[in-house]
Amino acid sequence: MVLLLLGMLLTVIALPVSDGREQAKKGPDPAENTERYEVDRTLLETKLESILENTEGVGKVQVLLMTGEGKQGFYGTENTEVTGVLIAAEGADDSVTVQNIQQAVMALFQIEAHKIKIMKMK
Repeated sequence: MVLLLLGMLLTVIALPVSDGREQAKKGPDPAENTERYEVDRTLLETKLESILENTEGVGKVQVLLMTGEGKQGFYGTENTEVTGVLIAAEGADDSVTVQNIQQAVMALFQIEAHKIKIMKMK
């Protein structure tokens, strides 16, 4: 019985064990992150377009978001970081509408005004 237990103990000790340090050194798989950021970015663009199109004076819009690597968010999750915004809007010929769009984007994504470009849609 003792020999059997000793044999099992040696077998367990001989097995290779990963303590997670290898994965931590490698970091997350870039392909998985790129795909997730694309989905997040598309979802954010769609939501922003919907909100802006339902805002008085804006009219039809198209939104393009530039995103970075991501920031650490609540509960250890990574959030997509918006680094720039390009918006084409029908109502962009009105300076008040442009200012309202810019302020909304600044508040929503916590980015500076110079990282937002709003153009008149033809």
